[in-house]
Amino acid sequence: MRTVQVPVAVREIVRPLVRMTIFVVGAGAVFSAVMILLAALFRGSGADKLLLENQGVGILSYTISILPQVLIDGVTLGFVYAAIALGYTMVYGVLEFINFAHSEIFAIGAFAGVEFLIFMDKLGILAKASIFTSYILLLMSVLAGMMASGTAAVIVERTAYRPLRSAPRLVPLISAIGVSFILQDLIRLVESLTTGQFHRIFPTFGNFDDRVPLFTFKVGQEPIDVDIQVKSIVVIGAAVAMLVGLNYIVNATRIGKAIRAVAQDRNTAGLMGVYVNGVISFTFLLGGALGGAAGVLYALKFTRIDPFIGFFPGLKAFTAAVLGGIGNLTGALLGGIVLGMLESFAGAYLTTFTMGAMGAEYKDILAFAILILVLIFRPSGLLGEQVSQKA
Repeated sequence: MRTVQVPVAVREIVRPLVRMTIFVVGAGAVFSAVMILLAALFRGSGADKLLLENQGVGILSYTISILPQVLIDGVTLGFVYAAIALGYTMVYGVLEFINFAHSEIFAIGAFAGVEFLIFMDKLGILAKASIFTSYILLLMSVLAGMMASGTAAVIVERTAYRPLRSAPRLVPLISAIGVSFILQDLIRLVESLTTGQFHRIFPTFGNFDDRVPLFTFKVGQEPIDVDIQVKSIVVIGAAVAMLVGLNYIVNATRIGKAIRAVAQDRNTAGLMGVYVNGVISFTFLLGGALGGAAGVLYALKFTRIDPFIGFFPGLKAFTAAVLGGIGNLTGALLGGIVLGMLESFAGAYLTTFTMGAMGAEYKDILAFAILILVLIFRPSGLLGEQVSQKA
């Protein structure tokens, strides 16, 4: 019986798409089942009676009615976290230290992309842009963010990390924290000198704020319309493209093979003719570019940015990388989706289930509590650290 050989290029494009589908469907099904089970257990409770009094629906009906929208928000946020987390996990896979300056690399990309669009807006180009042109402008904004962040990441690696490569592991970690503060203040300095404003708003243009209807379903006799914002579709689509592209580069190209070789054994890779410094610089360039693109997508989704914008998304992305398995590309994807779902569900349901005692602001506590539990019972993360996927 003949075995059909699937080309490596095709396999490395299809495989991450299949994994994404499994992770999204699996995480969505688990979180949905937990919420519905909790709602069923809470029937007749004070939370149920309060909902009936205020909104005329029981807690089970309310939980089911908003469930599709919560899932959409969770998927969108999860892919953003996954895109940022890949920068952490790639650097850790090669150098085995946490690049805490990646949060500010993310912020640099967000500012570069938003400032490009603000400049276009001042020229009057955004106001005249057609739907097609608006997407071209957004793509140019993402490319500007990727160039700025990628360049910044390479400079940071060359000046702050490379001289400390043979130092004890704690030393470059401290350097990364210092670089993080330096970049944060550099963003403030540049914005102060050029615009005089620390807070920037993503310009409104195109149809990104429009909502696309998906489907309608009934809870009892009440029809529920489910829709999604165009910008959420853009964020998910762009994040999926970046994740697939990165997986292809790492697993199906010569430079990807060199990255995996350096991650496996830096000294041996050098002896075999691999230009180690160049590979490490390229890794920072690639991770920084992904972070910059994620920064622009984050600005598109949440509209407002400031010099400290990278702190919480960066911290959440690092959490996602650890949750999935630091050093594992697939783990970063899984961790991002799980964390995004967890935050979305916690933000949507905590207030209801606790009768207002805990609001959406407590979702961060829940996310890090889950992380602590995972690290206690499975220190290597959900998927662990696979040598074949280290990059």
